[in-house]
Amino acid sequence: QVQLAESGGGLVQAGDSLRLSCTASGRTASSYTMGWFRQAPGKEREFVGRIRWIPYYADSVKGRFTISRDNAKDTVYLQMDSLKPEDTAIYYCAARMGTGSSTPTDYNYWGQGTQVTVSS
Repeated sequence: QVQLAESGGGLVQAGDSLRLSCTASGRTASSYTMGWFRQAPGKEREFVGRIRWIPYYADSVKGRFTISRDNAKDTVYLQMDSLKPEDTAIYYCAARMGTGSSTPTDYNYWGQGTQVTVSS
């Protein structure tokens, strides 16, 4: 069992940066693929990126977002730069055993989410 907790969301202006953190507890998360997803009001949950050993990104955030992990701290980070109003959503981290996936239903564990709001 893995418990995940996101933090770092907030209200920023377009062009600003934010760093989200996802801390895992319970069984060590170092062998898990960690994913970041987001969900805007009225929209489906959307893949943002994932990391097991190397990061992989959705086209919509490539070049602006960076995922990293610190296994010693059981923490995964989502550095978001050059934020746009369309990045506004609840951001979730998730974990799954094994290889990476971009499909939300492939992930077994989820955090509670953190709100990111980008004003224009």
